[in-house]
Amino acid sequence: MIVDCGIYRDGHRTEGPEDFSDALAEARAAGGFVWVGLHEPSAEEFDLVSQEFALHELAVEDALKAHQRPKLEVYDDSLFVVLKPVVYEPHSDAVSTGEIMIFLGDSFVVTVRHGEGDGLTAVRHRLEQEPDLLGKGPTAVLYAIADTVVDHYLDVATELQTDLEELEAEVFSPDRGGSRHTASRIYTFKRQITEFRRATGPLGPPMSRLGGTAQSTFATAVPFVDDKARPFFRDVSDHLTRVNESVESLDRLVSDVLSAHLAQTSVQQNDDMRKISAWAAMAAVPTLIAGIYGMNFDHMPELHWLWGYPAVIALMVALEVLLYRMFRRRDWL
Repeated sequence: MIVDCGIYRDGHRTEGPEDFSDALAEARAAGGFVWVGLHEPSAEEFDLVSQEFALHELAVEDALKAHQRPKLEVYDDSLFVVLKPVVYEPHSDAVSTGEIMIFLGDSFVVTVRHGEGDGLTAVRHRLEQEPDLLGKGPTAVLYAIADTVVDHYLDVATELQTDLEELEAEVFSPDRGGSRHTASRIYTFKRQITEFRRATGPLGPPMSRLGGTAQSTFATAVPFVDDKARPFFRDVSDHLTRVNESVESLDRLVSDVLSAHLAQTSVQQNDDMRKISAWAAMAAVPTLIAGIYGMNFDHMPELHWLWGYPAVIALMVALEVLLYRMFRRRDWL
């Protein structure tokens, strides 16, 4: 559905015609731009927008189907940028992603949002409170959205770091490895890190290109983006680099935690097997002696001896005490 449509002149929002074509013509005549916001539009709704703003059919297809990687595409009449905002759910310690598609032209911005994450209303209101920034045109909208998304990445990375510290405390707790569900929690956490990386990793080259720090042909100016905005996009790129470094660190640490947990589990199993083996050995000694004297032969030593039975019982007890002390001294029991 169409969430909002506004015309901006000199950094201020003005009322204009509801028809997109008339609004675009009015914005161009006044040196302003149109900002159209949509949330999970239907094909019919987006056809109207794409026709009025002459959006490329491949970009339109991506915007409708969603499930795209972060990227930057340059077309004849517009720039197409895909961002993946990340939402952290503290109640379930889960990470989910949405998508924001941005079409940028000479006098228009079209944003298409998918998912249940935070909308762009707050970004729009913040920009409207900064007319100097908003007066720089569609580039300011692209920068504000990218800056908001990347800054939220930093918050999510901090939350994930806290969760990882809790996992480490559980794995290295005195009960030696936590509960039997610890491995499942660690693996689930690693999946969250992977989901987070899918949102942050591919965004690096587009931000470098917008900031003018990419190599070879990517270092040239990006159409429909003001060259004076490059320092702002470089700042966003720097923040994104910090996020990607944090994600890499989290991924390595959670792999180490999983390895430590599996090693502790293996050690615990070895300890259990030693205890079982020790008790089995202690049970085997009296069983062996009793088995020998239970063979029912007529001619056996001490068979008719008056003190034979007490002597055998005493021998069993002595051997059991000896084995028990030996196993305890070796920490088998």
